[in-house]
Amino acid sequence: MSGEQKLFLFLLPNTTSCTSFGSLIFAFLLFLFFTLYLYPGGPAWALSRNRAAIPGQPGNSLSIFNTRAPHKLLSSLANSLKAKRVMAFSVGFTRFIISSHPNTAKEILNGSAFVNRPIKESAYELLFDRAIGFAPYGEYWRNLRRISSTYLFSPKRIASFEVFRIQIGLTMVGDVKSLMETKRCVEIKKVLHFGSLNNVMKTVFGKCYEFGQNGNGNDVDGVELEKLVSEGYDLLGVFNWSDHFPFLGLLDVQGVRKRCRQLVFMVKVFIGKIIEEHRVKRFGGVFGEESGGDEDFVDVLLGLEKEYNLSDSDMIAILWEMIFRGTDTIAILLEWILARMVLHPDIQWKAQSEIDNLVGTSRPVSDSDIPNLHYLQCIVKETLRMHPPGPLLSWARLAIHDTHVGGHLIPAGTTAMVNMWAITHDEKVWSEPEKFMPERFLDEDISIMGSDLRLAPFGSGRRVCPGKALGLATVHLWLALLLQNFNWVATENGVDLSENLKLSCEMKNPLVCKAISRAA
Repeated sequence: MSGEQKLFLFLLPNTTSCTSFGSLIFAFLLFLFFTLYLYPGGPAWALSRNRAAIPGQPGNSLSIFNTRAPHKLLSSLANSLKAKRVMAFSVGFTRFIISSHPNTAKEILNGSAFVNRPIKESAYELLFDRAIGFAPYGEYWRNLRRISSTYLFSPKRIASFEVFRIQIGLTMVGDVKSLMETKRCVEIKKVLHFGSLNNVMKTVFGKCYEFGQNGNGNDVDGVELEKLVSEGYDLLGVFNWSDHFPFLGLLDVQGVRKRCRQLVFMVKVFIGKIIEEHRVKRFGGVFGEESGGDEDFVDVLLGLEKEYNLSDSDMIAILWEMIFRGTDTIAILLEWILARMVLHPDIQWKAQSEIDNLVGTSRPVSDSDIPNLHYLQCIVKETLRMHPPGPLLSWARLAIHDTHVGGHLIPAGTTAMVNMWAITHDEKVWSEPEKFMPERFLDEDISIMGSDLRLAPFGSGRRVCPGKALGLATVHLWLALLLQNFNWVATENGVDLSENLKLSCEMKNPLVCKAISRAA
């Protein structure tokens, strides 16, 4: 063999060498994958600049939010990993921490770092970045909080709507009686949903809609409104892959962005028309004509638009969010309470006896009676403890700078959550946590307004729910009216307490029961 031939053979690729090099690359990639995947908290945490690992679930936790009760699954994980104070996990490329302990919950909710909401595409597409709940921390958000506390949800404003709350409550009493006469049972969620929706519309827009019994009304605006609210709830509650995999953002694989934009167009037309009607009335010197002279929320915002530089788009976003916050949360909570009344007739009897002794049966319960109905208030608190409406999703915060939680460094851009369900079911925090026992609040007066993180259903700190006082006033009054008028009894199918976490934690199977009139 000549020297040239030998040189030619030398230059040819060595098959064995190529195979070895490929195997080496494959082994390295496999090692890298498992290093990231098995890192405590998952790959999003492995890619962060955190050097000290936070206890957490390795791998990607996508499946958690595809279950009906992710709050229970996360609570179980925190217990098994001994990570109640702080647990890390990854969803796609999003870093999460979650607290299942009152102390670290307070650090998250009351600290200066977690003042923003995480970026959620549907919330931004649905205009909520210009409303109180999702607006970025800053001057605009502070103005919205000031408007809420001073004008929209002031004690005087809440008291001014008492008459309408009573009217709507008594209308629901009438609807329940009609359903019992025709069907011999009641699917109470439908009654509560449309009552809550009308309550919000009266407060926000100054008008009620005729949905009809069970929502089968022929009011065109009412039917359209119900469709808008239903579609909005679906979109805001859906798990959107684009929120956690940025490269999917351009594709809109689930069609969320398209549906949001279609909905927002209809919302702008619907609410924009109502704003313009109010503006015309103001120009003509007519204020709150339909509500007996009391201003609704639209009137309030129009009176402040120049002072706070509010555009029509801003007002539409604020009012649209009010509808979301005030509708199904109240209905869902009351359904849980009534389910507990059916299951615990002895507790129901105690509450009714309290109402009979303090109010009687000759007149309906009013707001002024509620402070004296101590046991009724305990029932509401105990239901909020057992079935918090927003056990997870209502609590999400975004760190705007590096901070520490439970002694661990949390980098800016981390999403933090509080598992309120885990806290309210922790035997180290509550005695006999699985037992429905309103009397526990007679023994110890625990505030539910955000100061005590053992039970903070409306949040705490800068992002606490601004409408909590109005929501509680409505729940207490309507519950008292429903207990004053009916004995709530199970049907042959009983009561199923299974949960389904959507935007709020709902009953998986709606409560169907009998409402027996207490009228003599």
